[in-house]
Amino acid sequence: MPVPFRSKLNARKLKQGRPTRWPDFIRDDSVRATPHSRALAQRWIPERGFVLIPNPALSEPEDLLHRNRQLDLIDRNTRLFRDGKPANHALLWGARGTGKSAMVRAMLKRYGGPDLGMIEIAHSSLSELADLMQILSRVDRRYMLFIDDLSFDAHDARYKGLKALLDGSLLSSTHNVVVYATSNRRHLLPESMADNLNGRIVDGELHEGDAIDEKISLSERFGLWLAFHPFTQEQYLDIVSAHLAQAGSSASDTNWHEEALRFARLRGSRSGRVAMQFVQYWQSLNV
Repeated sequence: MPVPFRSKLNARKLKQGRPTRWPDFIRDDSVRATPHSRALAQRWIPERGFVLIPNPALSEPEDLLHRNRQLDLIDRNTRLFRDGKPANHALLWGARGTGKSAMVRAMLKRYGGPDLGMIEIAHSSLSELADLMQILSRVDRRYMLFIDDLSFDAHDARYKGLKALLDGSLLSSTHNVVVYATSNRRHLLPESMADNLNGRIVDGELHEGDAIDEKISLSERFGLWLAFHPFTQEQYLDIVSAHLAQAGSSASDTNWHEEALRFARLRGSRSGRVAMQFVQYWQSLNV
């Protein structure tokens, strides 16, 4: 049977699970040319196929503090998608460590099951995205396609393939796939002052240059934008307190407040990731 995508391997090598450029620690029986029909999470590697993720790192939706609006919006979008109703591709953008990836994993925790799974795709595999869409269009299951930390360099042409597939390609939109991407950039592409030089005023209105239009056009193909701004000091301390309580430490002890703020200042960020790192540091002091 021919391989249903443009692979660098022939069908025999793919069936044997012995690629030439990937490590052998992944079991042969975890590699498939079509998705695992009931797997909660899997990774798609163009040279290999679909690789099972046995124990995906999931997040509890209730643990995402101070992100109620974003959680409500993506929860509704995911629920509609699972139920076969119209749903949007989503771009979760904002400061690092503020819960973007955790929120996507929380949707898998809440809605993942026999009818809905997640496929993770690396940034380096986006050039083969059209092949993946063709495979999934033949599958009777819904998938959230997860692209983490999405961004492109100024001369990276792979963004054009993603832009076309989200909206604008001759390929029909795959009804059973929704794209959830996270990024630190709202427009996914680097912007410079030179991009604004082609802007002009016409009848009193500002018309942006072609370079700006091109860079904005990719993010505009995501129908749902969710912004993740840095936490305030109070929110950061609240998150630290919650992590301390989950770790079994006494969150009522206020001695950690000053140390937690110093920890955040040294890292230049009051993020959820830094809060968790502080809790691990604080616990290590009492070992």
